[in-house]
Amino acid sequence: MAKALVLGLGKSGWAAAQLLHRQGWQVEVQDSQVSPALLQQQAELAALGMTVRLGQPFAVAAPWPELVVVSPGVPWDVPILQQLRAAGVDVVGELGLAWRHLRAYPWVGITGTNGKTTTTSLVGAILKAAGYRVTVCGNIGTPACAAVGEAWDWVVAEISSFQIESSGEVAPRIGVWTTFTPDHLDRHYTLENYCRIKAHLLSQSQIKILNGDDPYLRAHFPQVWPDALWTSTQGPETLPPSQQPGIYLEKNQVMWEGQAIFSLEDFPMPGQHNRQNLLLAIVVACVLHVDPQIITQAMRTFPGVPHRLEVLGSYQGITYINDSKATNYDAAQVGLASMTTPTVLLAGGQAKQGEDGAWLQTIQQHAVGVVLFGAAANQFAQRLQAIGYTPFIQVQTLEEAVPAAHQLAQATGAQTVLLSPACASFDQYPNFEARGEHFRQLFHALQASASVSA
Repeated sequence: MAKALVLGLGKSGWAAAQLLHRQGWQVEVQDSQVSPALLQQQAELAALGMTVRLGQPFAVAAPWPELVVVSPGVPWDVPILQQLRAAGVDVVGELGLAWRHLRAYPWVGITGTNGKTTTTSLVGAILKAAGYRVTVCGNIGTPACAAVGEAWDWVVAEISSFQIESSGEVAPRIGVWTTFTPDHLDRHYTLENYCRIKAHLLSQSQIKILNGDDPYLRAHFPQVWPDALWTSTQGPETLPPSQQPGIYLEKNQVMWEGQAIFSLEDFPMPGQHNRQNLLLAIVVACVLHVDPQIITQAMRTFPGVPHRLEVLGSYQGITYINDSKATNYDAAQVGLASMTTPTVLLAGGQAKQGEDGAWLQTIQQHAVGVVLFGAAANQFAQRLQAIGYTPFIQVQTLEEAVPAAHQLAQATGAQTVLLSPACASFDQYPNFEARGEHFRQLFHALQASASVSA
């Protein structure tokens, strides 16, 4: 029986291990971490006959496995992977493993620093409304390996830089690049390397769609890909030069080939960034000749994306919004800038490298108060002090931050409490989803406390 090794468990490693097991491989899984969730997965995979090692450094002894599958959270350049590749072992990312089984179906591959999840969700919603059999997978939360075994008209995949790096053979029919700003430099080291990885996915794509409002993309890629399709929320005169028609906004109408095909009145999501995401998704629909009425129908009923400017509800006249997916300065700046009422901001977690100037400026303009929590609280407090910003509060945990934010909102007259952390979650949570779900629970507990006291 051929041997396969999966490095990194979680959702991606779980899906890869299950797929390989179904195909008759002898599977071993390793993860350097230990958590209750991983222990549960270990027990379930062990019950199927797999070996699962947790809490130890990665280790592979000769004879080498025939196949090694890498989860996105495992850096592509760790020594053991370099050693295996040098020995000629077949090493591939979880997304690349899925590609080997799903390449018969056309893919829409969506990448970018920010906006990936919303754009992916919008594309999936439109194509499903058009009657296509669609799987929406990848970095969005459903591993691509989980889609193997069914027939699809389209695979719509959110693809991170980590996944591109380990799955370079993925070649979508349509590639979409949403935005590009510094991120993950602890993993990719330089901005140029990070850009090169993102650009690889587009270079592999037959049809290329890019956000013409993004300064970096606009400055660097019209000459690289003269046949790319570009978008602009600022009108036709701001479209980058291209051999192909672009799509743009004009008087709140989405224009394609000189025709109005969609009205922004039918799009419920706030913010300039979501207009950019919308245009990218509609270009995909136009390339596939989806009827404009179907686009309108899909957008009118689009529920939004969990953990991205997700309205949880109101308590004592204050609206609570979950933007836990804002894991860097740029995403958090965009989220806060979209607020239309006085806002108390919740920020903190595990800080990332990046430029925080625009984020701090937006705090000064849009936040009437800030509550800082987690590992980055001291660092963020120093930054707020440096620009003379008040009021802000420091606490240790999100559990402390929510009631503190509510009191601060009452004191300042704020109508909104926004969790938009500008940080990774790994100081206190396994992922941003767990952080967002905890925020939801804390909000509901706050609501419940009122009914108990009444």
